[in-house]
Amino acid sequence: MTVTETSAPSDFSHPALFYNGDDEYLAGLVPFIREGLALGEPVAVAVPEARLRTLREALGTSADGVRWIDMEQAGRNPGRIIATVLRAFADDHPDSHVRIIGEPIWPGRNAMEYPACAQHEALINPAFAGRDVTIVCPYDLAGLDAEVIADAHATHPVLWEKGDHRRMSRDYDPDAVVEHYNRPIPAPADAVELTVSESADMAGARRWAAEQGRRFGLNAERQGDLELIVTELATNSLCHGAGPSRVRLWTDDTYLICEVHDVGRLDDPLAGRRPASAGVPGGRGLLLVHQLCDLVRTHTTGHGTTQYAMMALTPAERSVAHGLLAQ
Repeated sequence: MTVTETSAPSDFSHPALFYNGDDEYLAGLVPFIREGLALGEPVAVAVPEARLRTLREALGTSADGVRWIDMEQAGRNPGRIIATVLRAFADDHPDSHVRIIGEPIWPGRNAMEYPACAQHEALINPAFAGRDVTIVCPYDLAGLDAEVIADAHATHPVLWEKGDHRRMSRDYDPDAVVEHYNRPIPAPADAVELTVSESADMAGARRWAAEQGRRFGLNAERQGDLELIVTELATNSLCHGAGPSRVRLWTDDTYLICEVHDVGRLDDPLAGRRPASAGVPGGRGLLLVHQLCDLVRTHTTGHGTTQYAMMALTPAERSVAHGLLAQ
């Protein structure tokens, strides 16, 4: 799965900031924000809510000049961060250098989310190649595993460390990270399954998705979301894959998982992660799926592509799921 060349253009910068505690967090980021504001550059900060408060308080009245985004909400699905957080802000300011702080990986991210997080960080590089943008990604040394920190060295060409120490990463290899986390999610034996062979099957697929949504305890609104997810993924599979698509649904303790598989190969890892291009047909189905879901992952090989679209279960839905599993 080729992503891009590993050399980044000079007008795009994507450093990782490694910090240990609030003092180091503020020492690394407040000067970066203040410098941007002094130069008249647009500045956005997309970090977890507790970190937003820390930075706002440290900036005082200067905070009014910053766009603040709660990454725990906007970036719950890492696959929508590029389109709806990073590109959305950068595209609003096409004639200026743009500064963004984006913290998509924080303590508390679960094991199902992390592969998508690591791939997201790797894909920022091709997504912004040639753009006049700096995107700083903070990493909590005290709260994150050693594997996460090692991956940050591979997904960021520049490393910001304690004090003013800046260096190029000797381990920079974003393509390797995308491929390393190109992993399947095993389906249980009791997953429900539907085959969609042609576009005429789509009405039946929508009815099936609604029926399964009710079975899994989704309310009417979320049943509608599931219908859209199933039909958009199946339609995309028929348009770009080869042969029929297989749709499977199941739940675990956290998610309702929709898996759609075909025998085509997805060669563009940024599919669904870019904003839709005005005047260009297509390209919106996967983008919509990323907006509707709490997590999206992809596994692609020479033998086929599988999309996993996940909706986080509410406590009531989790009770229904436990009841189904007990049957």
